[in-house]
Amino acid sequence: MKKIILSLCSLFCLHFCFAQIKNVKHVVLIGFDGFGAYSFDKADIPNIRNVMNSGSWSLHARSVLPSSSADNWASMLMGAGTELHGYTEWDSKKPELPSQQLDQFNMFPSIFTLLKEQKPAAETGVVYEWGGIGYLFPHNAVSFSLHAEGDSNTLVKSIDYIKSKKPLFTFVHFSDIDGVGHNIGHGTPEYYQQVHKSDKYVGEIMQALDDAGMKENTIVIISADHGGINKGHGGKTLQEVEIPWIIAGPGVKSNNEVKESIMTYDTAATIAYILGLKTPQVWTGRNVAAAFKK
Repeated sequence: MKKIILSLCSLFCLHFCFAQIKNVKHVVLIGFDGFGAYSFDKADIPNIRNVMNSGSWSLHARSVLPSSSADNWASMLMGAGTELHGYTEWDSKKPELPSQQLDQFNMFPSIFTLLKEQKPAAETGVVYEWGGIGYLFPHNAVSFSLHAEGDSNTLVKSIDYIKSKKPLFTFVHFSDIDGVGHNIGHGTPEYYQQVHKSDKYVGEIMQALDDAGMKENTIVIISADHGGINKGHGGKTLQEVEIPWIIAGPGVKSNNEVKESIMTYDTAATIAYILGLKTPQVWTGRNVAAAFKK
């Protein structure tokens, strides 16, 4: 009888337990396409700096190679690099290299897989601007997904979703910084103007969390897929490879620069840690432990 009770308790915990970090009820991952860490020296980003000051950050986190979009968004969500998940190009719609392991959705296991398996009742969502994101997560594993064309529309739709559903996990993707990088150039006045505009989106999301009474129970993570140089990316320069990695919320150290190595696939592992999820052996990502209070 004791074994049965323990098994039932374990099953209940697997499906319904709260987050690993006390008082966390929501996680919001904000991803900016083409937002190079190099830009922080000159960028006018008061809202992002407020998040940094209240939390932990690194401006030396790295993308996987190649330093391009689909392979890095896949790595961020899938907790492993290109060698394992198999998405290897900027516009990958399916793995060019067979995935090392497949989940119940016939994809490499992602943070959404873990949430669906271990917290099946949880509300989870994705709102994204670039259509390529739609190939990098299992739609059947999420409660809500929307390809919202245009960053301003993405902002409105993501705020509507967050405030109405109060999801456990939300991924919001913006792409206009990358567009300016390609069309006009990285490090140009126009690039920094777009970075400043995108910073306002962070402020609006943070205000929406406050308005919804969620801010005190939410961990926010801000990151990017890659940086850029001239009008491109995909190469091996630090300007292309180094990305910002910022986290703030309950249990996170404040005004803390993380000195340890961070790879983009550590994002998924960190979210799993926050939410008390068991990660698969095939993941290589690690929780960024230095960001959290003891």
